Amino acid sequence: MSHTAKNEFGFCQDGKVFLNAYLDFPSREIGFVRETEQEALNYFARRFELANSKVNQLVQELEEVQNKGSYLTKVVQMKAYLITFDGLGDFIPLLAKLDELEVFLRGLIQNNQIKNLEIKRALIEDAQVIANQEDVIAATDELMDLKAKWVKTGPVDKQFQDSLADSFQEIMDQFFLRRRFYFEDKNRQIDEKILILQGYIDAVHQYRKSDDLDAAIIKVKELQKEWKLVIGLPPKKQSMLWKNFKKANDMFFEKYNRINGIEYKPRIDPRVQELVAMTGELELKLGDQLNMPATADLAKAYLIKWKEVTAQVKTVDRSMAERFRNACDKIFEMNYLLRVISYRHPALNDKPRIEQLKIMINQMDYMTKKERGELDDFIAQAEQDRLMDDKPTQSKINTQKRKISMKELLLTGFKAELDQLLSA
Repeated sequence: MSHTAKNEFGFCQDGKVFLNAYLDFPSREIGFVRETEQEALNYFARRFELANSKVNQLVQELEEVQNKGSYLTKVVQMKAYLITFDGLGDFIPLLAKLDELEVFLRGLIQNNQIKNLEIKRALIEDAQVIANQEDVIAATDELMDLKAKWVKTGPVDKQFQDSLADSFQEIMDQFFLRRRFYFEDKNRQIDEKILILQGYIDAVHQYRKSDDLDAAIIKVKELQKEWKLVIGLPPKKQSMLWKNFKKANDMFFEKYNRINGIEYKPRIDPRVQELVAMTGELELKLGDQLNMPATADLAKAYLIKWKEVTAQVKTVDRSMAERFRNACDKIFEMNYLLRVISYRHPALNDKPRIEQLKIMINQMDYMTKKERGELDDFIAQAEQDRLMDDKPTQSKINTQKRKISMKELLLTGFKAELDQLLSA
């Protein structure tokens, strides 16, 4: 066999380029001579540098990566890549380096699998203990946390993989079957309690139709005692049934008092009376434009007091709470408006009322449009940043909407007053 051109790692023959035999791999054809044989040898020698750089890059990545075991497949694939790579160079040290890495990674994976086996066996034991707890709700949360740990734990040797997964899943399945039965039984008990309470409500309505109200009142009071013994319903359902029961009782005692000539004066909680008084006072002072700064300070003090009082009261009428909040908001917006106007019109209160209203309408209209534009921009940016479900974002949006709403409400009132004065 005659070679017209060759180097340390290969040769050219009959217009083709060959790689020399090395290790257990025979000599093989890797390309064609396109120009001259020397140029072909040089080209495939340069191509070898590509393989060399890929191996070096893989080694560097492996040194830096935390989960080294995941690189075993890449090392095996790189070996296969080198064996079939068309280039002229010394493949032996590259393959030796990859063999060394493969041995290292397989040992590392084996050690990790042993550790993972210990962890998963411990998790199965913990799962069994948790699944047998009486508190199903607490056990559910603990098992879900434990399942997350299971998922994060790496693989084990294949001979243990299926049996471990089956054992863990069996514990989970049995627990969630018990959990289903638990909630079915709990729902059954709730349904029974609802029927009992609904029966009490119906009974009070029937007692109201009784000819002997004196005997009926004893039974109604007994039902009131029995009502307190029925517990464990969902809060919303309990509240709805209680409202219906209270309404039935009120109707019964209203008839009883009317027939027996008893004048009933419902007891009003003095703390609730205080809330009503604070609301009424702020609503009256809202019209005192001259003393609005002092009224705003009073509203701030009342806000603090309102929180203190309502914390001591079981329930506060929702409409009363909304009235109080609206009164405070209007006062704050009115005070802010007058403060802004005072910079350009310090003697606003000395002007005729029509002139005052025109100035306030112009300023409030400007402020409302400006804040609405800023809110629209904020919402658009929040949507772009995907923050619309973020609680602080929603809170800010709702607060700004409320402020704008109060401004528009005041603006409507100013315009209505101006129209009335102009048409008078």
